[in-house]
Amino acid sequence: MARIPDVSEIAGRLMRQPAVPYHEHGVQSEVEKICFVNDLRFERDSFGNVIVELRTAPARRPFVLAAHMDHPGFEIVRRIGAGRWRARFLGNVPEPYFRSGVPLRLMPGSAPARLGRKIGAHHEFEIHSRAASDQRPTFAVWELEDFAVRRGLIHARACDDLGGVAAILAVLVKLKRERARVNVIGVISRAEEVGFQGALTVAASSRLPETSLVISLETSRELPPARMGQGVIIRVGDRTSIFDAAATRFLTEVAAARGKAQKSFQFQRALMYGGTCEATAYQEFGFQTTAVCVALGNYHNCGPLNRIAAEYVSVEDLRSMVDLLAAAAKAVPNYQRFTRKLPVRLRALLAEAGRKLSRVTAA
Repeated sequence: MARIPDVSEIAGRLMRQPAVPYHEHGVQSEVEKICFVNDLRFERDSFGNVIVELRTAPARRPFVLAAHMDHPGFEIVRRIGAGRWRARFLGNVPEPYFRSGVPLRLMPGSAPARLGRKIGAHHEFEIHSRAASDQRPTFAVWELEDFAVRRGLIHARACDDLGGVAAILAVLVKLKRERARVNVIGVISRAEEVGFQGALTVAASSRLPETSLVISLETSRELPPARMGQGVIIRVGDRTSIFDAAATRFLTEVAAARGKAQKSFQFQRALMYGGTCEATAYQEFGFQTTAVCVALGNYHNCGPLNRIAAEYVSVEDLRSMVDLLAAAAKAVPNYQRFTRKLPVRLRALLAEAGRKLSRVTAA
């Protein structure tokens, strides 16, 4: 049997492909290459989202893993002069980070460029480049390292959310190689940074069965009490929503079982309120939904002192995310047993309470 690739290897392939909302073609192509090489069934829907399936037990409840391909960046609006372009920033980055002269990369072609002045009241800017290119640029990204691993951390322009995409693919490859009996659907969506547009098109379609259990995968700004390096975070909610209690309990019980079976496995449980994730979108469209994430440094490239910087995540945290989701995919047939543990415990406590409180009252 061929070696199962580590999630960091898959992440490296994806993170070397710059992408912004509506311009995810490089990541999209790399996702499909990884699926093809690993014999995973995939298709693009009519909106460009990539749907990957491993349905070796199709009668089971669908276990859906969702993440997005895009990252905040610039969309070129038009050419305004020799070596000058008007661009619109897509995504959420605070105003102080847009300093004139910040290095950029024009895509396609990777031509070096610089951020110029802001234009008008909207989030539009001039971009300047002296580089000669035969290709008309369509988008631009911050000039940062594509991907590197140092001291157990992945440093990249876009960990958000290519770490989540890498984890989906790593889970599917792992389950495929193990010949696991599962019903897993990976939804790798577009344009999340501008309002979950890809996820919404999937949620509103008939592509996912109504009975699906949807898990959103993210890299989320490190916020107390969650800590980087202490394992995958079972995300009970985001800035907008609290996720399904039973689905969250299911992942927590699976994680606790993994911790007993494998002492090195770590997980956390927290409300990650730094942003709103795709779980909110799926939940609002009627799917039973919860989420997982790993702690993220320099969220949206916002480094110290209002300087643009590479994002970073822990490799071990991503590995624990893959471990948990692979175990959960296999545990779906036992969903009721896992989620009923708490009601059973509470009923036992109720019986004890009835006996003891009655004696106290009688006395």
